[in-house]
Amino acid sequence: MLGERIREIRKKKKMTLEVLAGEELTKGMLSLIENNKAQPSMESLAYIAERLGVEIGDLLEEVSTQELRQILEKAEKLYNQKSESETDKYKLLLTLIEPYIEKLTQGYESARLLEIYSRSLYNEKIEGWLDFSNRAAKMYDEMNLTAKRANISIFWAMEKFVEHDYTESLNILLRERDKLEATHVYIDPMTRVDFDYHEAILHYAVGNSKSATKVLESAIHFSKEHRIFFRIDDLYRLAVANALMTHDTEKKDHYSTKLKQYGEFADDIRSTLFYELFQIMSLINEKQDYVKALEKIDHYLSNPHMTEVYEIWFLLEKGKAFYELGHFQEALLFLEKVTIHSWVHHPFDFSLLYITDTYKALCHFELGKENEALQFAKKAVENYSTLAPTPFQDFANETYNTILEKISSNVE
Repeated sequence: MLGERIREIRKKKKMTLEVLAGEELTKGMLSLIENNKAQPSMESLAYIAERLGVEIGDLLEEVSTQELRQILEKAEKLYNQKSESETDKYKLLLTLIEPYIEKLTQGYESARLLEIYSRSLYNEKIEGWLDFSNRAAKMYDEMNLTAKRANISIFWAMEKFVEHDYTESLNILLRERDKLEATHVYIDPMTRVDFDYHEAILHYAVGNSKSATKVLESAIHFSKEHRIFFRIDDLYRLAVANALMTHDTEKKDHYSTKLKQYGEFADDIRSTLFYELFQIMSLINEKQDYVKALEKIDHYLSNPHMTEVYEIWFLLEKGKAFYELGHFQEALLFLEKVTIHSWVHHPFDFSLLYITDTYKALCHFELGKENEALQFAKKAVENYSTLAPTPFQDFANETYNTILEKISSNVE
């Protein structure tokens, strides 16, 4: 209750009724307010809050802004730390925030705690996360915190993306973006670039390369014009991947070089590794220099810390190089180490990785294991059947048909 809250804060600050009442209130009236026998006007409430050194909201709520700030500080620290057990992290966050849930009614602290709480529920696969996310979004809208609100919109869209419902993911993002651009006075440059990046990802995911490329190139131009480096490495990687899918060698080389320059400028190891990975792909697929490709692969694989993120891609390229050199058993050793992790969701990534089974099929066929060859070749074709057409899919289909024809000829 309001009166009890005023009394609690007054006593914490060791103030008497007379001191708090000051010149604008009587001791008797203040006593009635503290005992909930009188309701103060907004002017009186503002006066009491000023005398106590708190905000009006602190008196109206059961929890003070200062207390929420302390909880939020703990929550942010826990939420942003890397933990070996992500599940434990989210469980701890739920335990920390849950006692305050009903008291999170206004202000930045409440909105951010609701957002963290909703994401923790989501990661724990607990129903109801969207209700809390909506509450946070509404508060961000009311405070006109556009970047924070946009971040929730992107999260809603990507929630469908990880379920591989790419069409619905794109629909949500476009709808949310339109809504924000219509209701928020100003969209800051970084938020715009973030929207562009995710929109391009999703256009590519649904097979709309024309729209994706338009958004992607617009974002890159906008970033250069406004000297924004946020997301520029992601945009370059996406541009390289698209060029690879469309056999656009000129753009692939152009954006690869840009990515390399960014990696050197920002001392960003991931950008550098991505550039090197595509140079290795070029050595194998275009220049047929398999020995040099293997030398570069071994150089990077010798440092597991460097290739932690891209290890599966280097292993795949090593298997491909050994196959092209005619070392089929060695190729299989590395191809069998290639796994599709749970964090892989984009069709571009699937297109690059599904080719593993095609190369397994080729190796088994060369080793005289026709049944295994046909099995892996068929598996690759089936995996690609759910994706938009790419050169990798064409190669998988051609390989399957060739192996099938050769096996049929041998039978005859």
